[in-house]
Amino acid sequence: MSETIQPVDAEAEEPDASAEESDVGPPATNEDALVREGDIAGDYLERLLDLLDFDGDIDLDVERGRAMVSIDGGDDLEKLVGSRGSVLEALQELTRLAVQQQTGVRSRLMLDIAGWRADRRAELMELGRSAGRKALESGDRERLHPMSPFERKVVHDAVAEMDGVTSESEGEEPKRRVVVVPAGDG
Repeated sequence: MSETIQPVDAEAEEPDASAEESDVGPPATNEDALVREGDIAGDYLERLLDLLDFDGDIDLDVERGRAMVSIDGGDDLEKLVGSRGSVLEALQELTRLAVQQQTGVRSRLMLDIAGWRADRRAELMELGRSAGRKALESGDRERLHPMSPFERKVVHDAVAEMDGVTSESEGEEPKRRVVVVPAGDG
């Protein structure tokens, strides 16, 4: 259905907003917008997998205020992860751009392939807790190796769950790293 846009008469009365809403339905919630992001991302990734001749099941969810998209079940999916998740990060950014192109809004969706990000999250949580324990025992700052923004956030979250230590980031990309700081060493 094509809609013709009429010029607005400055003297005309404003239309009844309740009548307008009833024609369109209820206003979209943030969760509705995130579900739509996931649907757009799923369609984009499905076309990409077909183009690359990869098999995989796409699962869509909303967690922690983000659209979450995961691809599992296919052979050779680790090729779409790459070394230290480099290909996964690139595919996530391309998927975010595809969503932005359709919605006009920058997406924060997270993409996981073959459970790599979930496994990496568990490793990083343990790394953060281990660095926290070392900082508590030694009283010294623990500087970790450079990490991606995703990796740093997971480590910061793990350290935040501990008493007696905090964390901060230092350095410039791509060598930005987490530093775990014992309490009182600020």
